[in-house]
Amino acid sequence: MVTKTEATIEDLYNAPDDGKYELVDGRLVYMSPTGLRPTRISQRICRALEHYEEATGSGMAIGDNLGFIVRQPRVRSFSPDAAYIATALTETDDFVEGAPVFAVEVRSQGDYGPASDAAYAAKRADYFAAGTRVVWDVNPRAQTVASYRADAPDAPRLFRSEEIADAEPALPGWQMAVRDISRV
Repeated sequence: MVTKTEATIEDLYNAPDDGKYELVDGRLVYMSPTGLRPTRISQRICRALEHYEEATGSGMAIGDNLGFIVRQPRVRSFSPDAAYIATALTETDDFVEGAPVFAVEVRSQGDYGPASDAAYAAKRADYFAAGTRVVWDVNPRAQTVASYRADAPDAPRLFRSEEIADAEPALPGWQMAVRDISRV
């Protein structure tokens, strides 16, 4: 008889070095490396978040690849493309306990179509269940940012290339021009 064991946080720490992983439904879920445009977009967003951190003196901007450990039935970890946490933490080599207040997911080459849309919707629901207040779904091809809020998860605000996107109410006063996000 074969007994299926669920992956643990320890397994996440020891995941192969061939990409990044999240712990979902008791298994390590591989997330492939991204292309140039999505990578540059997430870096640009993180730099803008770092300016917000410096200006407000609170919280912490987070770049791609940090593991957030959450205690949800379906999902145990997140690794957004960019994020912001409410309080500054002591530097550590460990994953961060708890969800970010703001998470950014930038679509990559294989992240388009109905199946990807459904996967992104499920991931947003997991973020909100864990305590994230705002999730951005950045679509580089359309040059848009869909901003989803925990208090209205099915009614995103769509920001287009000529508009200024925000992450209200998670990051009061923080804004970023979509054209600055989308340029390569």
